[in-house]
This record gives sequence, structure tokens and C-alpha cells, in this order.
Amino acid sequence: MVLDKHRKDAEFTLAPVARRFINVNPNTISWLGLIMAAVSGVLLYMSWAHHWLLVPAAIAVIISGYFDALDGKIAKLAGKCSVKGDYLDHVFDRYADMFMIAAIAVSGWCNTYIGLLAVIGVLLTSYMGTQAQAIGAKRLYDGLLGRADRVVLCFLFPIIEAIACALGYGTLDISGYSLSWMEIMMIYFAVLGNLTAIQRGIITWRNLTEAEKTSSEEEKKE
Repeated sequence: MVLDKHRKDAEFTLAPVARRFINVNPNTISWLGLIMAAVSGVLLYMSWAHHWLLVPAAIAVIISGYFDALDGKIAKLAGKCSVKGDYLDHVFDRYADMFMIAAIAVSGWCNTYIGLLAVIGVLLTSYMGTQAQAIGAKRLYDGLLGRADRVVLCFLFPIIEAIACALGYGTLDISGYSLSWMEIMMIYFAVLGNLTAIQRGIITWRNLTEAEKTSSEEEKKE
């Protein structure tokens, strides 16, 4: 989870815009982000037959990611942070993930089984983080692959694929197996996504064990 640790570095791109739109309901921005994610999913799916759509798809991905960060910034500056807003943000994030990643998984860019593993990895990564919070442990953002990483990679790889296709190198032959650049990204999601889910599960288990020990020691003192 490389990029999530550097979210503060992106403040200069969010704060000025958030102040300008401080009177806008943050949920409206969340909806715009979700709509752009859906647009990116359609473009990514169609780009297999029309490679020129890869660049517009990448742009739609990064705009969606920007809106996803902007809604929270506006909520904080306007003093409109709420549990309902946080819940809506998490739900929309999961839909946005699926619009983009599942679209690639069922397109011609990717082997369906690899795509399925990528979808499982992404969903379980997010589930492990929120489930930790649901059972009273700390909300987890730790791990090898976070949402910010996924958004940036879903922006970069379509552009790389578009350039590669234009140059006649849309696929790489590895040990007799042809891989598109988009498929390489999905393999990365499949491997690191599932590893991150396991990693978060282990961290939460350890945190719960420590909490039980602390609680038991306090009871003995009483």
C-alpha cells in the first residue's frame, strides 16, 4: 500500500477546489465519482474492440478517483462529516472498484480466471479492512495494495496499453503465453490483493488477541 501513505502530498490539489465548492453537498460529489467510475468501466470494456478508448477510460478513472478524495475533503472543511456519509463513501468505493476491475475481467483484455481472482482480491482487501472496524478493532488501511494504488494503476496501464498497441506491442509473449499489459495489471491485483487480504486478517487477529489480553489483565486487577 504505497500511495495511501502519501495522501497528504495530494492536499494541494484538493484543498483549493474543496474550498471553492464548500457549499456543495459532499454526497453529490460522491455520486459524480460513482458515475465517472461507471463511465470508465464501459470504456474499459469497449476498449478491447476500440483501442483508442483506452485513453478516455484512463482519464475517467482518474477523475473518479479525484472525486472520491474530494468529497471527504469538502465534508471536513464544511464540518459535514457524518456516519451516513462515510457509509455511502465505502459503498460507492466498492461499486467503483467493480465497475473498473470487473469490466476488464470480462473483457477481451484478460483471462476470465485471472480476472475473477483479481476481483476476489480487491473485494476481500476492502472487506478485511471494514470488517475489522465492524467488530470493534481498528479500521485497517495497512497492506501491500490499497485503493489509491489501484486507481493510479487503472489510470496508468490503459495508457501503457494504448501506447503499446499503437507501436505494435500490445501483448508480451512469456513462455509461449501472450499477456496484454492490462492482464499483467490484473495479475498484480490478483496476487497482491489476496495477499493484502490475508495480511489484514492476520493483523486484525493479532490486534484482537492483544485486546483480549489487555482486557483480561484489567479484570484481574479489579
